[in-house]
Amino acid sequence: MSVRNLDALFAPRAIALLGASNGASSIGAVLARNLLESGFKGPILPVHAGERSIRSMMTYAAVEDLPIVPDLAVIASPAEDVPRAIDALGARGCRAAVVISAGFEASGLGGLALRQAMLDAAKPHTLRIVGPDCLGLLSPAAGLNASYAHCAPRPGNIAFLTQSGLIATSVLDWADARGIGFSHIVSLGEMSDVDFGDLLDVLESDAKTRVILLYVESITEARKFLSAARIAARSKPV
Repeated sequence: MSVRNLDALFAPRAIALLGASNGASSIGAVLARNLLESGFKGPILPVHAGERSIRSMMTYAAVEDLPIVPDLAVIASPAEDVPRAIDALGARGCRAAVVISAGFEASGLGGLALRQAMLDAAKPHTLRIVGPDCLGLLSPAAGLNASYAHCAPRPGNIAFLTQSGLIATSVLDWADARGIGFSHIVSLGEMSDVDFGDLLDVLESDAKTRVILLYVESITEARKFLSAARIAARSKPV
């Protein structure tokens, strides 16, 4: 298992947002709102060739135009644009990306080939990918809401890892009504790269997390998962 560059997921110093929008009901608009209103202290850098600003944030026409290197990128661009974006981000030194975009599950150039192209673009830069087709990442202690969730979680000590965005939003509603908080919520989506085993290995030593909750639909690498779960369970309930 590898935790290389996964610190960029939970403690980024700057975030690039690709696919942001000023459209009131679009996923890109919700992502921009959540990132801007979550209390994140670092720069948020929207990339959009056709907009001058997103929610009062100045935009940049391309990744190459960013004035600083983002540790984390949040991507909601069309699937066919993602491999090129990942390559550009990796070349700039970005270390992790949360790919919200869907459209990688079908066969053909619109799906599995695009997914492989995305992974091939990330590999030379060791850029880590959460997703694609995921709700996103929420980390209240870091003031980070890199998701299109309809509400933000309270701070707490439970880490919740889920493949299902629908389950994530249901748990958010249930927990908010009961005053339950979270250290991190990660929606893994299709788990093209980062999977349960990787995140269990990170959270095992995370001081903000006392309990790890999983919603599992499939396992990509069973041995890695079981090894990580055993190690994590020695120090906290899983």
